[in-house]
Amino acid sequence: MRPTARLLQYQHALRITLFTRQNCSLCTNAKQNLSTVWDKRPFIYKEIDVMTPEAKGWRDLYEFDTPVIHISSSKKPEELPSFSSQAQKLMHRFSPEQVTEKMDAVEARED
Repeated sequence: MRPTARLLQYQHALRITLFTRQNCSLCTNAKQNLSTVWDKRPFIYKEIDVMTPEAKGWRDLYEFDTPVIHISSSKKPEELPSFSSQAQKLMHRFSPEQVTEKMDAVEARED
């Protein structure tokens, strides 16, 4: 079995981390926009609820700013504080087009 182009593309995909919380209508909209992007351009997805005990460091950063997305290379570690400062970010309200632009910027930095 040979890997398809789509699988190879996903293997080298960017990582998008969504920082969210429960009962957040903006977070629901953010997930819908990310789903729209993923349909055209797959990425590695992770979701972090900033209100959980294990996300205390992220809660300190984003408790009042959710939703926030970080777009980064899947090759870089996802650790505070370096990950936060290196990732491209979008906050609150963003469109699929804005996500795609940030993805392009991260890929341009890797070249």
